[in-house]
Amino acid sequence: MANKVVCPKVFRDLRRFARCLNTAPVVPPMNFTGNYGSTNVTTPTLQPTDQILADPEKKVINFDDVKELFTGVSTSKLIRSSLTLQMASIESMVDLGVWVMNSKLMHMPIFKQVILGFVKSTFYEHFCAGKDLIEVRKTVSKLSNVGLKGMLDYGVEHATENESCDQSMKVFLQTAELAKSLPSSSVSFVVVKITAICTPKLLKRMSDLLRWEQKDPSLNLPWKQKTLPLFAKSSPFYHTLKRPEPLTVDEERDLQLAHDRLEKICKKCLELDVELLIDAEDTAIQPAIDYFTYLAAIKYHKNDHPLIFGTIQAYLKDSKERMIIAKKAAEKIGVPMGFKLVRGAYMSSENELASNLGFKSPVHDTIQQTHNCYNSCAEFMLDEIANGSGAVVLATHNIESGKLAASKAIDLGIRKDSKKLQFAQLYGMAEGLSFGLRNAGFQVSKYLPFGPVEQVMPYLIRRAEENRGLLSTSAFDRQLMRKELIRRFDVSTS
Repeated sequence: MANKVVCPKVFRDLRRFARCLNTAPVVPPMNFTGNYGSTNVTTPTLQPTDQILADPEKKVINFDDVKELFTGVSTSKLIRSSLTLQMASIESMVDLGVWVMNSKLMHMPIFKQVILGFVKSTFYEHFCAGKDLIEVRKTVSKLSNVGLKGMLDYGVEHATENESCDQSMKVFLQTAELAKSLPSSSVSFVVVKITAICTPKLLKRMSDLLRWEQKDPSLNLPWKQKTLPLFAKSSPFYHTLKRPEPLTVDEERDLQLAHDRLEKICKKCLELDVELLIDAEDTAIQPAIDYFTYLAAIKYHKNDHPLIFGTIQAYLKDSKERMIIAKKAAEKIGVPMGFKLVRGAYMSSENELASNLGFKSPVHDTIQQTHNCYNSCAEFMLDEIANGSGAVVLATHNIESGKLAASKAIDLGIRKDSKKLQFAQLYGMAEGLSFGLRNAGFQVSKYLPFGPVEQVMPYLIRRAEENRGLLSTSAFDRQLMRKELIRRFDVSTS
């Protein structure tokens, strides 16, 4: 008897295939608050978009000259990028793709081979740097030729046992070696996911214990090493509703193995002078990730410049407060602290978990509040840098945020070639902003996930599910690309 395949909702409404994602809501000007004494994010008075800069005549980033913007980018690359982004912007195609990748059809060898082949030739090649370090080297070289750097991210996620954690560590070490072998101007960071060197199950146990210790300081955590503050008054604690059991002997052993792995990676990066960036995850395990990040930052740094960068997700209500508390604590003990600032990528799962437990979401209630928080955090770090302390990677696809930060950095006299300020976008996304910031003289990196297609698939699926609004904003990129393609066609036929 043939298996019955239940068709997804998308097949019952074919008209949706023709409807692209709506362009993301118009982002109001996110004025910097300038109030560092408070960690509260205030909502500024809205102004017209064209008044985003204090001086409307001051164009820090120029998007008008598409010829200059896409200098060094081949016509074939522009065509492929435009078509791939167009496909990614069709909501029903995203729905269908996510359904297929999560369906039982992927257990059928022939079907799986066909689907993975299609994904590799389209979305994978557009958003990923390659299957191994050999292909990554080629991608980094191509980026370097157009004036961009690479952030090398081994795409494995959520290791399940010590053997896979050890394997991930080996690849991270090899990635650091690759970064050192390339020109220093072509690589900015090696990216590490703590979930690749320590199982999420153990990270959840650690996070529960760290949260309970915050509520009850009398709780003894014999395994805890020196770190920076992990929580703020506004941090959510609903993940841990009852006192957790202490770590077992086996869990403490596994934790020590995770410490050893991170220490080997940090020592290698310090030896090679390669900066390390640690990614953020969802709030259920983020306290443990921050714990690992901060204890590594305390142990390993390069004089007054950080070696280890943590990640702050601005869509969380406690993000600014946590960042300021950690930054000030690090400064007090003479440790330079670096952060990558992002908006966040786990909105759906965060909202769902909080709702199921009967609590308010830890995510800002509106996208406007998230934008305001991001810019407020960016302003804080830019002023810290101007005063000689810390470093920041502003990872954003939002044009207004990019303009504001670039303008603010110039006003503060921060050198554009300073390693203390860098911008970053995902590989294959926000090309216009990347090239615009590059042309303005700033250091710009592309986040380069790599690994076999099947291994990197969770990354691609999460991008599709969690970043629908992000994909919809690719309309601006597609518009710029079409404008440049038309210009090139006119030149070739004139």
